[in-house]
Amino acid sequence: MGLSWVGQLIGLYEIVLIVRIVLTWIPHNPQSQAVTLLHKITEPVLVPVRRVIPSIGGIDISPIIVFIALGFIKRAFI
Repeated sequence: MGLSWVGQLIGLYEIVLIVRIVLTWIPHNPQSQAVTLLHKITEPVLVPVRRVIPSIGGIDISPIIVFIALGFIKRAFI
């Protein structure tokens, strides 16, 4: 139970990742500070996954892989 903060941190990162995914579906200003911050937070995790698992039919599945990995990590700590 002492590591519940890890679960909370992972949950927060999952929310940031969801926002990043939703932004790919709606028009937005890619130069805004909020979008730039989202990219800075998520790209270091998504890029290595993209190197291992390329897009399938033009669809980037790296966020799905990251969500699965985060779920395993969260269960390991909780």
